[in-house]
Amino acid sequence: MGLIILGALLFTLAFPNVLVRFGLYPVAFIAIAPVAVAIQRMRWWMTPLYGALYGFLAYALFNYWLFTFHPLAIFIVPVIYAAYFFVLFPLLWAAGRLFGRTAFLVQALVWLAYEYLRIRGFLGYAYGIMGYSLFPAPLLIQTADFGGVWSVSALVVLPSFFIAQVVRDTPGISLASLLGTLRKRMVEVGTYALLFAGALIYGVVAPVDYSDSRTWNVALVQQNVDPWVGGFGAYRESLDILLRQSRLVVRDHTPDIVVWSETSFVPSIDFHTRYRQDQERYELVRELREFLAEQTIPYVIGNSDGQLVRVPGGDLERRDYNAVLLFGPGGVLEQTYRKIHLVPFTEHFPYEEQLPWMHRMLVEANTNFWETGQEWTVFEVDGIRFSTPICFEDTFGYLSRGFVQRGAEVIVNLTNDLWSYSEPSAMQHMGMAVFRAVENRRSVVRSTNGGMTTIIDPNGRLLDLYPPFKEGFLVGDVPVYTGGSTLYTAHGDWLAYLFTGSAPLLLLAGVLRRLRRRT
Repeated sequence: MGLIILGALLFTLAFPNVLVRFGLYPVAFIAIAPVAVAIQRMRWWMTPLYGALYGFLAYALFNYWLFTFHPLAIFIVPVIYAAYFFVLFPLLWAAGRLFGRTAFLVQALVWLAYEYLRIRGFLGYAYGIMGYSLFPAPLLIQTADFGGVWSVSALVVLPSFFIAQVVRDTPGISLASLLGTLRKRMVEVGTYALLFAGALIYGVVAPVDYSDSRTWNVALVQQNVDPWVGGFGAYRESLDILLRQSRLVVRDHTPDIVVWSETSFVPSIDFHTRYRQDQERYELVRELREFLAEQTIPYVIGNSDGQLVRVPGGDLERRDYNAVLLFGPGGVLEQTYRKIHLVPFTEHFPYEEQLPWMHRMLVEANTNFWETGQEWTVFEVDGIRFSTPICFEDTFGYLSRGFVQRGAEVIVNLTNDLWSYSEPSAMQHMGMAVFRAVENRRSVVRSTNGGMTTIIDPNGRLLDLYPPFKEGFLVGDVPVYTGGSTLYTAHGDWLAYLFTGSAPLLLLAGVLRRLRRRT
């Protein structure tokens, strides 16, 4: 029990947390070790129970801020991870029993396969992938340009399982015994040392030189208001701040573009312009459009985009999207992007018929469901092509990769993280965006309503970071690097496929070998 609790605490400390702003990322290299040691000491029939305990405890501590996101979230996410580890612990236990000297390698592969599988499907959730803890260490994350976050995760995960195996194989607890075991494993120690040194060397030589690249002067407005809390009064307050800060930024600077955050303006601009069904919202939209009509530069605005859609039977029904709108000079609406990957439970729940009680609870908790967007929009302004993954979307590598494949030269993320009132939450989210820059060698810009508003260069370095939970704006030059395609951009999560395919095959081979020996 002590090892399980220690493992959950180390896992939490490795990422941004309430004690350390950027997280104690070196801890990530040993964070799983107590858990791996505990698994080796368990009886097989206890592994699912301890796994459920670890999964629930680790994510309740790591994602404590989910309570402010949604009343159900703090229960749903830890329970989901309790279920995942209920299955994972027996597999790790089996790998430790089925293999001898190479058991730690198989266990690491099982863990890496789990990390990939858990970002797939409706419940896909990337927070807590071990590689993401290293975002403050640019030297160690450059391998993401060919292997994604998975190459970094492999570097982080291996030491924990190796330490656990050394502990298992060491008779007694004396230092002499430990050193004796290590001497017998010098091949493994030396191989990992070479891998680590290789990652460091790659971190020195791989970063791209963008000094001759064009720069794009962007203004990111942070209004420090959650427009979804407080009804129409919050809409009014948010717009007042956005207009005030935007006027200040164009007065004192000469940005090429101004970017507001996700749903910074809630009433649907397009819908209320076309259909004046709500006079109060229409007046607010009219005020915004009059402001935009006076502007000589483009504006990128997060908005709840309502559209009338003809349904079977011929009736028109309103469909709402979490969207990004590009207004050109003079306030002309030029292009729209509608969010493709929605947040499970809080933006999207496709199981109304199968789980009506859960759908009812979500509706009663004022959940705002969205329609799913279909187009991979690439905007263009003054010859610069960019795409705008919305909030949660920048936590998934496949989305930014898809935009870059379609021609995006800069990734502009619009986020609402103010709801959590938690800097660790915003920092954890930003840490994943750092990897999107390295994976594709493209600059990433984040415009948030509360944090973390930042500019990230194509090598994953923070060029500027605006203080969280503070009204104002960040103006900076974004490198528009358009060098050749990376291996990750070309082939995506190929390394994760390799891990996920090899783990079950190795486990199966171990079982068959054990059965053959018994026969």
